[in-house]
Amino acid sequence: MVNSAYKTDFRGASFKAGQELPKISTQLDSVRTYQFEIRFYGLPPELTGQGPDLTLAAKQVGPIRVSLDDIVVDRVNDKVYYPGKFSQEELSVSFDNLYLKNTTPTLWKWFKSMYNPMTGDTTVMAAPGGPGNRTFKAAKVTILELDNMRNPHAAIELYGVFPKSISFSEKNYSSNDFSTVEVGFRWDFIDYFKYAEKSGT
Repeated sequence: MVNSAYKTDFRGASFKAGQELPKISTQLDSVRTYQFEIRFYGLPPELTGQGPDLTLAAKQVGPIRVSLDDIVVDRVNDKVYYPGKFSQEELSVSFDNLYLKNTTPTLWKWFKSMYNPMTGDTTVMAAPGGPGNRTFKAAKVTILELDNMRNPHAAIELYGVFPKSISFSEKNYSSNDFSTVEVGFRWDFIDYFKYAEKSGT
C-alpha cells in the first residue's frame, strides 16, 4: 500500500499539537516570485560597464519556456513518441526607465548594434579572433532566485543573449505609473542549478 506523503512525511502521528510546528509550514516553503535578481555579463564592448545599471532597472522577468519537439513514429496500430529538436521561447524583461542610469538609451544602443533603423546597417559577425571581431551578444544572463534573506538560492543562466524586440510603454497624461521598456531577448543555451553547485559555497 502506498502511503500519502503528507501523512507520513509532514503530518505524521509524532506531531504534537501545541508543542511543535507541523513540518509542512517550513519544509514546503518556496521561492517567491518577487525574490529575484537578473545580471548581465559580457555585454558588447560599446556597452561595457552597464551591467549593474540594467540589473537595478529590471522590474519583471517573464516566463522562461523550453521544450523538446515530438518525433512521431507510426507502426501498424501503435504510435510512439521520441524526443526531437530542442525549442526555446524568447525571454521578456521589463525595465524601469530610470533617470540617472540611462537604462533605455543603453538598451536602445544595444539594439542598434544589430540593426540601425536610421541607416539600415546590420551587424556582420567576424570570425572569432579575426580582424574586426565583434559581437552583439551578451555572453551570459543570470536570473538569481533569492531566499528569504536575499541570498542566492538557485540560478537560471542563459548564454548568447541579444535583444530581439523593444517596446516603449504607453504615454498617458492621466496615468500615474512609471515609464517602462519591455525587451524581448533571444538566447542560445540554458542551464539551471542550485547556486552553491557552481559558486563553491
